[in-house]
This record gives sequence, structure tokens and C-alpha cells, in this order.
Amino acid sequence: MSKREAFGHEGLRQEVMGGAPLRSADDLVAAGLASPAEHAGLARLAETFAIGVSRPLAALIDPNDPADPIARQFLPDMAELTVLPEELGDPIGDAARSPLEGLIHRYRDRVLLKLINVCPVYCRFCFRRETIGPGGDAHLSAEALAAAFGYIAEHREIFEVILTGGDPFLLSPRRLGEVVTRLAAIDHVKILRIHTRVPVAEPSLVTSALVDVLRKARQSVYVAVHANHPRELTPDARAACARLIDAGIPMLSQSVLLRGVNDNVEVLAELMRSFVAARIKPYYLHHPDLARGTSHFRLSIEEGRALVRQLRGHLSGLCQPQYVLDIPGGFGKVPLGPQFVSDGGEPFQAEDFSGASHDYPPRAL
Repeated sequence: MSKREAFGHEGLRQEVMGGAPLRSADDLVAAGLASPAEHAGLARLAETFAIGVSRPLAALIDPNDPADPIARQFLPDMAELTVLPEELGDPIGDAARSPLEGLIHRYRDRVLLKLINVCPVYCRFCFRRETIGPGGDAHLSAEALAAAFGYIAEHREIFEVILTGGDPFLLSPRRLGEVVTRLAAIDHVKILRIHTRVPVAEPSLVTSALVDVLRKARQSVYVAVHANHPRELTPDARAACARLIDAGIPMLSQSVLLRGVNDNVEVLAELMRSFVAARIKPYYLHHPDLARGTSHFRLSIEEGRALVRQLRGHLSGLCQPQYVLDIPGGFGKVPLGPQFVSDGGEPFQAEDFSGASHDYPPRAL
């Protein structure tokens, strides 16, 4: 498959090391990540949901471990063909909050700008799995992009623009630079945030040219990197993040709480500590969305709260993510964190990390 066939657009970048990503049942069998007996089922699954595993992530998979947490995130599973009644094609309501193609205006002071519909890897739990990958335009058209810039310029309440997709870091530095330059002309936009998996999935794409584009931006730039297991933060991934951070670009983390991947306190704690050690501030820990065919990943909210409660006693404040639920229908995120203080009036009951309860203010001795 050529670069143009893979990405549908000359401005998108094929990885420069390690070969093309695995994008079919044939590729998975050839790489030893699926057996020939699984081929027919995986090919049928690929007709509904895209397959895509970058070579750096494929190299982390232990094909002899049926519970491998990297494989679980990225290798297709026939369980995805089980779709529950409550699961949705657009689980967080992007369409309901989209005034223009490629633009989502869910919160008053910020918008999402979806520049591209391709990722370096296709997560099996992705909330945009219906729109990411083969079957649509790879990138936002020039006309749609111009309309989006016009909308942002007209709405002076927009303080922050979040570049998403797909993965904006798959755009060439030149094309990403064009977007950054257009946004620089909109004075009321003060923050540019970019959501990406590239530093983990294709770290070689975090080049000096890409870093220079962001370093020269007029707005304050933040990069949010997505990783769910500490093994994803390889030396190459940490080096890619360091190239951004050393250029003065702060990084945040986003993770999804996933059954069989990070649903125990030891793995979650190691993941959050690994972020902080790499100078990445833990930001969101998402409760998994109700995307079609993803029920095998979901924990209950009660299970998630119990895990986050345990983190409070294991980790410093620097390492604490905010556990959130994206309300289906486009109504935004709400925190799900456990309650440590009663709301029954004074004296409040404050529970410490070991489970002991204390009066606040303390009763007179």
C-alpha cells in the first residue's frame, strides 16, 4: 500500500521507521499477531471497524500472552461484534454539538477542530471508531477548514482551540503550521491544545520541524498525549515527549479506564507515576464511552470510583488524574471521583485515605 493509499492525502505522514502499520487481517497473520484460523473472522470484523497497529506498538505485544494489555487495546477482538442496546455510534454526541463540518462547540469558551480522520493506531475502544479510518475523507477540506476559522473568529467567547481528529500530528509540519498560523491571526484565541497518540504510537514523527511549529505559535500550546498502560511509555516515547517539553511545550495525559488493561491500582499507579517522571501532568482518566462493540472494556462506575479512591492513598497529588464521565448526547464531562467529605452539615465528616473518619471542624476536646 502506498503512502497516498494509506492516508489518502499527500500532507499526511507515513512513519519513517519500522515499516507500514498493520492494517488488515493479512498483516496481523503475517506479523504473527493472529493465527491463520482467525483470519476469516478478523477480515469480517474489519468490514465494520478499522484495523490499525503501528509497528512500535506491535513490537510491544507478547503474542504468547492471551492477557497482554497492549494487544487488548489494539488487536481486533471478535467481541466487538457484540453490540449492546445502550451502545451508540456517536457516544459523546459530537454531531449534536457540531455547528459546522469538523467543528464541535460543546463548551462556551472552547471548540474542537477535527483536522483529520486518521490515526497512527486504531484503539479498539475508540469513541470515534465509526468515523476514524477507511471510508471517509482523510482530512478536512480547504473549504470546511476556512469555514471553521471564520466561525472561530466570529465567536469571541472562544478562548481555546483543541486540535483533534484522528491525530493532528499525522499532518506534515507544513500543514500543521498553516493551521497554527491561521489561528494566530484570531486574537481572542489564547490557548492551543493538541490531542495525540503519536508520541507513543509513532515517536519518530515528533521531529524538530514539528516541534518548531508549535514552539513558534503565538498562543500558549499544550499537548495531551494518550496512553493507558505504563509499557506504552517506552524510551522512544519518552524521548519524543521530551523533545516537546524541552521546547517549552507543557504536556498533559489522557487515559481510559479499561478492563484487562489498567483496571487495578498497581498498574494505574505505575502509569500515573510514569507520566509524572516523564514531566507529563496526569489530566483525565476517562470512564469508557458507550461506543458500539466495546462492552468487554467497560467497568462499572462503582468499580472505577473504588480504584480512584485507592489511588488517593498510593500517589502524590502530582500523580492524581481526574476521573470523568462524558455524558452521552453531547452534554459534556462530569467528575466521577469518590467523595471524601460528607455533605450533611457541620461538623463535616472527612474520610482519610486509610478509611478513617474525622470531624471538620474538630470537636472541642
